[in-house]
Amino acid sequence: MIKAKIAGKDYNFAKGISLEEILEEIKLYDKKIVVAAIVNNRLSNLSDLLYEDARIRFLTINDEIGNRIYRRSLYMLMTKAIQELYPGSKLSIEHSLSNGIYCELHKERPLSSKDLKNIKDKMLEYVRQDLPIKKLIKNKKELIEIYKKQGYMDKVDLLDYLDRDQFTVYELEGNYDYFFYNLVPRTGILDRFDFHLQIPGFVLLHPKRGNPYEVPAYIEQEKLAGAFYEFERWGEIIGVSSVTDLNNIIKKGKFKDLVNIMEALHEKKIAQIADKIAEDQDKNKIILIAGPSSSGKTTFAQRLSIQLRVNGINPISISTDDYFVDREQTPRDENGEYDFESIEAIDLELLNEDLLALLQGERVEIPTFNFHNGKREYRGNYLQVDREHPIIIEGIHSLNDRLTEFIPENNKFKIYISALTQINIDRHNCIPTTDNRLLRRMVRDNFFRNKSAASTLEWWTAVRKGEEKNIFPYQENADVMFNSGLVYELAILKKYATPLLKAISPEEEVYYQAERLLEILECFLPMDEDAVPGNSILKEFIGGSIFD
Repeated sequence: MIKAKIAGKDYNFAKGISLEEILEEIKLYDKKIVVAAIVNNRLSNLSDLLYEDARIRFLTINDEIGNRIYRRSLYMLMTKAIQELYPGSKLSIEHSLSNGIYCELHKERPLSSKDLKNIKDKMLEYVRQDLPIKKLIKNKKELIEIYKKQGYMDKVDLLDYLDRDQFTVYELEGNYDYFFYNLVPRTGILDRFDFHLQIPGFVLLHPKRGNPYEVPAYIEQEKLAGAFYEFERWGEIIGVSSVTDLNNIIKKGKFKDLVNIMEALHEKKIAQIADKIAEDQDKNKIILIAGPSSSGKTTFAQRLSIQLRVNGINPISISTDDYFVDREQTPRDENGEYDFESIEAIDLELLNEDLLALLQGERVEIPTFNFHNGKREYRGNYLQVDREHPIIIEGIHSLNDRLTEFIPENNKFKIYISALTQINIDRHNCIPTTDNRLLRRMVRDNFFRNKSAASTLEWWTAVRKGEEKNIFPYQENADVMFNSGLVYELAILKKYATPLLKAISPEEEVYYQAERLLEILECFLPMDEDAVPGNSILKEFIGGSIFD
């Protein structure tokens, strides 16, 4: 017998029992939403067998990792259906959009609604059959032959850069693939999905966290889709759409040109934003900048200020932190802790009154928040602005209209910034924007805050929760979106993040996250950061920024 601790309770099971059998026996969870488990800090398939004592945490679609596992299991189901219906076609799984994932299917005739219905019907047929999704171990030579037979040459090319011989792969009815995540053990659970035609491709819709039983309707995100499309065009300009493309450039020593082009594209976009603000200088008095953690907002704001000065505009900055309410008035979260990310933590009335006064040419004393005693103080910091001095406000709530609700809408210019990764590992494996930002933050936390990678990973769930509540719902309010992602950055971050992740021991709860991120970084050849200029957004995270 073996002992297992699950949800705070102790159980005894026969040695060799599967996690699926445990799930059936304990009856604590709805099997329709459980997708995997964390066993002794390692991510495990439900089909895995237990031979030793274990701490088990079952993952559901409501968990971020569990939701990703469900999505990637849908990818496996979808690729099998497409392989059956449209042999010889090429499926590209691109990036998140709305509550789904944007994909493109390249075949002889253009994609139609009828095609999507056929794919959906075929997938549901496999769901009804409740087919096994088998987890297998293959050596490199064997896997290369399998991928060649299936026409997955991008996966074959990637394997050339991976210095090991054993690989995990999943098999569904003769179709072999891998998605850098564990998958569900059977197709029967994958009955919740839908499609939305988004020419030239489509969006595969899936349940969201918090509502695992339903597939929400597609919500149009025209500006976000435009930002991804723009980055895709940049990828065409520089000839990089996959990790293999990037690795080939690094291997040939031609990465300096790549860096220069990417940084020039960033600078051109920032200059265009500055020009757009300057076109209506008399109206664009308040410049609002928002974005999720580790988007590079600080460096972006500095570079935007330079481009505005080129246009004869000298912006000044106001920090919403200085308008925090006194600490004892700060709202608390569901755990009774101070919620400093709540918009109610800001004295909205005072902020709006000061902004209105400044816009009307008045001289205003701006407060300073004393973080030591938790009080707002006045220290003689007076401010007066004119038409050449717009006000930049950067913060998580900047696109929420409540932050500046007293200010006329035509006096505001709103900018959303995020690191929207477009480079894919291969045609079936996109790199989540969230992971890109997480690696940025991990490196920066270590450099500038003396925090371990484990500490960053432990906090990341709370960070993501705040983003989902305070930032993402307002991103389409932006007048423009800036993609701070750099196609080469993971090749730079690899040098710094890899030893930090390897320092996380199997005894730590975030070990499974470290394993997953290391697997992604393994695909990249390292790149020399000396090629990165001092004004690059990336320097905000690895050090050496000229704006420090």
